[in-house]
Amino acid sequence: MRRPAAPTLALLAWALAAPVLAAPAAAEEGRITVVGRASVEAVPDYATVEIAVESRGPTAAAALDQNSAAAQKVIAFAKEFDAEVSTTAVVLQPVTRPVRDARGQEAPDGYRALNVVHIRLKALARLGELMRRSLDGGADRIGGVSFGLLDPARTEDEARAAAVRDAIRQARGLAEAAGVRLGAVERIVSPARTEGAVYASRTLAAKARAPSVPLEAGTVTVEAAVEATWRIAGAP
Repeated sequence: MRRPAAPTLALLAWALAAPVLAAPAAAEEGRITVVGRASVEAVPDYATVEIAVESRGPTAAAALDQNSAAAQKVIAFAKEFDAEVSTTAVVLQPVTRPVRDARGQEAPDGYRALNVVHIRLKALARLGELMRRSLDGGADRIGGVSFGLLDPARTEDEARAAAVRDAIRQARGLAEAAGVRLGAVERIVSPARTEGAVYASRTLAAKARAPSVPLEAGTVTVEAAVEATWRIAGAP
């Protein structure tokens, strides 16, 4: 005589045959994400400028020697002002001139030498004087004048802190408009998926007039952005 199947085996078979019911997905908690921005202005404490000397000569050696002598004067002037100097370009190349004939060819016309130095000067009040003396010493190109901060960390921190305050202001305004409360901060990202602090200097135009070149440093603007996300806690 057979015994009936154990109840536990019957229940197991029923469970395997029954359709599986998925548990309801939990509703994702709402969030508010904003990007806060701010800028802080600071007085610059250094300036950079690029000064170039170009020379021409009948031979490569003559052009280079003449150019080197003029560039050395510019470097010597810069060191008198306790400036940091670095050479950014040295160029020596042949020069041609057009020939008046039917073929429109060009004939050799000596050599051209170019020396470009990058100067960083802390004594901003003497920048115009340095530029003028460089022109008197043989320089014939001045460009790339800019101003910056030797230690920008504190100004960057101020800009980021102000950007966070701007993000809080925006988030509170959005929450109030939506009729909800801000919960805990979920994350703060700096920079906000882009580059970090942005520097912009404002200067007046420089003109080469004796006895020095008039310059106005203006201010340096440090910009920062942060992305912040808050959880929505619910209705107030």
